[in-house]
Amino acid sequence: MSISMTSSVPVRGVARWLLPFCIAAGVYLFFLGIGDIMLRDTDTLWQIKIGQWILEHRALPYTDIYSFTRAGEPWISSSWLSQVLFALAYEPSNWSGAVILTSLAIGATAAIFVYLLEPYLEPARAFLLVTPLLFMSMGHFLARPHMLALPVMLAFVGGLLAAADRRTAPSWLLLPLMALWANLHGGFVMGLALIGPIGLDAIASTDRKGRFALASRWALFGLAALAASCCTPYGWNTPLASAKILSLGKVLSQISEWMPADFSSFDLFGASLLGLIALGYYKGLVLPWTRILLLLGLVWAALNHVRNIEVFALLTPLVLAKPLAEQLGAARAVALARAEARTSFAATAIAALVIVATSWSITRSYATPTRYAFIRNPTPRAAVDLLEQRHAQRIFSTAPIGSYLIFRNLKTFIDGRAELYGEQFVLDYFDAIEGKNAETLLRLLDTYQIDATLLNGSTPAARIMDHVPGWKRLYSDDLAVIHVRDDASAKLPSAP
Repeated sequence: MSISMTSSVPVRGVARWLLPFCIAAGVYLFFLGIGDIMLRDTDTLWQIKIGQWILEHRALPYTDIYSFTRAGEPWISSSWLSQVLFALAYEPSNWSGAVILTSLAIGATAAIFVYLLEPYLEPARAFLLVTPLLFMSMGHFLARPHMLALPVMLAFVGGLLAAADRRTAPSWLLLPLMALWANLHGGFVMGLALIGPIGLDAIASTDRKGRFALASRWALFGLAALAASCCTPYGWNTPLASAKILSLGKVLSQISEWMPADFSSFDLFGASLLGLIALGYYKGLVLPWTRILLLLGLVWAALNHVRNIEVFALLTPLVLAKPLAEQLGAARAVALARAEARTSFAATAIAALVIVATSWSITRSYATPTRYAFIRNPTPRAAVDLLEQRHAQRIFSTAPIGSYLIFRNLKTFIDGRAELYGEQFVLDYFDAIEGKNAETLLRLLDTYQIDATLLNGSTPAARIMDHVPGWKRLYSDDLAVIHVRDDASAKLPSAP
């Protein structure tokens, strides 16, 4: 009996340390199996194209080289490192590389989440918590740069909250994470913005004698983090460019991922908000005022822009973990379990290697270069082939099709880089595409000397073009419709 009990202690220790690793592998393989869902946004196309350009030229873009409406205007890529990684993953394996890379990021995010909650919640229960949170965030799980930055975001902000829980200043080891985040995606500005509120929580929780010293250390860390965010090839322009998207005003309400949350149907986000309210009333939970401010900020961000739902899902449990664990008595139970368990490094390392080898073997056999494809075909290949044959130079298209034009090395009218085109241009584009103002459509065609339009057949602008004098429908299929000027048709060979 005693032999069985003592030998089980290190086994429990190994299992406790391996569980986040196992969770990462399981989550990775799950999303690898449903990888097509990450290929539903055409922004993936121009992201890869920019990464290929960076690799080919061994340089970074400082001006626009992809559109004819903003050619030569200042523009920098705030996600250049992610774009390079996606380009490297795409080259040898087609879309499988992008899916593998994105799935790895999601798996790493799940593991970091479980690790950060470990002081307050057993890993198995943390996994039960992270599962619905990942499903809540799936609407924004796309093969795009923000996914590669997701585990870095969680590690950085989790490190800040862990420091606040200990009533100390953040570790300087978080600064390289900020530098990495700034090179991966422009969302790092949120991390900078959270330093102040989380630092306030740490300062308010400590005794009065130590508040000034702690406030000074948090302020110094904030300045150092700002400097770290400038450790990119673009330097100080990086935070300025990343914040530029927020100046688009009314445009943000028309871009799907920047729209406010929609409660017309019941979903996991709505359920989580109701669950938080119900839990608070049922348990009579009390939060420090600083944590209430943090929670309200996360809720407001998610309500304001649906792209922030994943941030709400992953950070809210970390904000609530310590106060809830203390009030519910869970922190003591977890601490006792940690004290009982001992870890065998050799056994843990061997088990980790087995997990990696198994995951790699499954990946090689399953994620073949032909395994994945876009859910909604965004590539009007035949229509673009025809326009190339006819040497069309200035093509008016929707932004999603514009991303495909970039991928095909054709200059575009507009694409997903809204910050480049500016508020008024994008508003005019939406008015024209959605048929709200036919005069705006005609003005854009003349101003930019458009010689062909390439639109989805269901787009109101495509139906308007059928009745515009001086234009005629040249080609149509299930994906796209082409209109050309009547006077231009004489210069172009007939359609095949």
